[in-house]
Amino acid sequence: MPLGLTEHEARDDLTREVHARPFAHLQPSERVTHVALHSGEGGVAEERALVGELCRRYGKPPPGDTANFHMVDLGAFRLRWERHTEFSTYAFYAREAPPQRDDGKIDRFAHPVIERVPRDWLEQMPGRLLVGLHLELEARDAPPLEEDPDAIGALMGVDNYAGASVAGGAAKAWMNFWVGDDGFGRVLVRDIALGPRQAGRLVQRLCEIETYRMMALLALPLARQHGGELSRLGERLRGSLEEMTDSESLEDEQRLLRDLTEVSAGIERIAAATSYRFSAARAYHALVQRRIQELREGRIQGFQTFQEFMDRRFTPAIRTCESTQDRLDALSRRVARAGQLLRTRVDVTLEEQNRDLLESMNRRAKLQLRLQETVEGLSIAAVSYYLVSLVGYLAKGMKSFGLPLSPEQITALSIPVVVVLIWLGVRRVKRTLRGERSSG
Repeated sequence: MPLGLTEHEARDDLTREVHARPFAHLQPSERVTHVALHSGEGGVAEERALVGELCRRYGKPPPGDTANFHMVDLGAFRLRWERHTEFSTYAFYAREAPPQRDDGKIDRFAHPVIERVPRDWLEQMPGRLLVGLHLELEARDAPPLEEDPDAIGALMGVDNYAGASVAGGAAKAWMNFWVGDDGFGRVLVRDIALGPRQAGRLVQRLCEIETYRMMALLALPLARQHGGELSRLGERLRGSLEEMTDSESLEDEQRLLRDLTEVSAGIERIAAATSYRFSAARAYHALVQRRIQELREGRIQGFQTFQEFMDRRFTPAIRTCESTQDRLDALSRRVARAGQLLRTRVDVTLEEQNRDLLESMNRRAKLQLRLQETVEGLSIAAVSYYLVSLVGYLAKGMKSFGLPLSPEQITALSIPVVVVLIWLGVRRVKRTLRGERSSG
């Protein structure tokens, strides 16, 4: 390290990050086939190994053990492999003009570059084909292109397509956003004043617009699938709320609480199935808009621009997904508020029942206390009678010893003494028990 400075361990990786995945340098005429395969978040090792196998077939170095990007010239064609979070893209380039027919006219999109790629290798590619594009980058000195909407439409294979001046007027581009009979869409770029790097960036952006568009639209089937179910859950929630205003018993409120729990479970199930896809759709939609802005497109008379095409065809689909996500979030919040309100009502009802129960227990305790006091008085009388009887028997026995008082007198005199002593003893026992309860 120069100057004796200590280098941060992540400096090299962070520096390489901004230079990762460079654009290809393209020289018109250039023919490109771009494919994107959806393979989920796994399988990168398998893809890397497959790319390495193709490189070794042509005697070229394979990608690194941790690489997510590889660009290599294989002679017959050039390969650009790029791994993303849940999909991978493969671009095959060939620097050549499109073939000509017997009548001398250019046969655009005939014999695409992908025909040069070994068929057995293509059949091993993991994932499912989501995007396929054939792109023709024509040189500025190529035979004249008839820029009539009908002629371009015949070349695109559909009536509904987009075309614009791009790269600040350095090129013109048309894209059909369609899947033809061969399973691929078509992109035609006419060079006016493109440089090699500028041409590579333009081609990459056009391919990314279609790739991100399709990735965003993966959320649309989910939005359509769960839209009806959300409506049913919303109606069920509305019915439960109406019943809540009329419920009077704890049993009704507990039944409504179970219904709300089921509705909440249904909403959470839909959220678990769609939240990632809807969030990804928002992100991909933003990327599409960003790539269109980077095209710096201008209008070609008679053609709708890329932005206009997306506003009419693509943005409404994303709005549908966003609306479904918003409905899901709003329904979740409504269920949470309704559940909280119902649980509060159940808690209040239970507290009222507990209050009534405590009042009933207090009344029973008072009755028990009164009964205890009655029994206590009877107990004092019974024990006193028993002890006085013993004193009477004792007095009769003492008469023979010449006691000056008669047994009846002794018995009568003992009654108040016995009663007071027993009452004091019971009182002492009660104080002792109360002390033990308070200390416990």
